[in-house]
Amino acid sequence: ETPIEGKKMSFVNDLTITRDGRKIYFTDSSSKWQRRDYLLLVMEGTDDGRLLEYDTVTKEVKVLLDQLQFPNGVQLSPEEDFVLVAETAMARIRRVYVSGLMKGGADMFVENMPGFPDNIRPSSSGGYWVAAATIRANPGFSMLDFLSDKPFIKRMIFKLFSQETVMKFVPRYSLVLEVSDSGAFRRSLHDPDGQVVTYVSEAHEHDGYLYLGSFRSPFICRLSLQSI
Repeated sequence: ETPIEGKKMSFVNDLTITRDGRKIYFTDSSSKWQRRDYLLLVMEGTDDGRLLEYDTVTKEVKVLLDQLQFPNGVQLSPEEDFVLVAETAMARIRRVYVSGLMKGGADMFVENMPGFPDNIRPSSSGGYWVAAATIRANPGFSMLDFLSDKPFIKRMIFKLFSQETVMKFVPRYSLVLEVSDSGAFRRSLHDPDGQVVTYVSEAHEHDGYLYLGSFRSPFICRLSLQSI
C-alpha cells in the first residue's frame, strides 16, 4: 500500500539477491495491472513497469529503472556489478549497472529476441538461461508483433473475448535460450508443439540438469544437459 516514488506496486514479479543478503533487486511489472491480468498488460503495451532495489539494512526502496513494458525476470551478474531485467513486451533484456564505475547507467543487453523473455537464470558457462513462453515466428505470423501498433484492435479483442479464449490463439511453442555474458546467443532448446514443456517460463541449471517451470502449467521438468 506504500507508494514508491509516487506509484504503488501492483504486480511484483521476480527477484535476485546479493550474496551478502543486503540488496534485493525486484521487478514490478505494472502499477495498474495485477498478476491475473498479465495478458491485458501485454496487449495494452503500457510502460508503467519498474526495476527496484530494496536495502534490507536501511529499509529503503528506490527505483533503478522505470517506463518499462512488462519488466519480468531479473538476475544479478556473477560479479554483482549489474542486473539484467527482461522487458517481456519488447522482446529484449536491459542491463542496469549497480556497482563500479558505471553504477547508475543502463544499456541494452539483448534485443529483438526470437521469443518474449520471462525469467533469467545463470548458466554454468558464465552466461544466462532465458525462458520464452511464446515465440515470435519468423517467417510466420506473430499476433503480438502484429497488434503492437494497433491499440484499437487490441481493445476490441478484449471486449469480445476473455483472456482464456485469446490464449488459445497463442502458439504452444516453448523456447529456452542460452546467452553469453556479453548477450550473444549460444544455443537454443525447442518444444515446437508444446508437447512436454508448454508455456515454459524459467530454466534453472543445477548439477548438470536444467529444471524447467511454467507460468501456466502445473509441472517441473528436468532435462539432462549431457543428453542434448
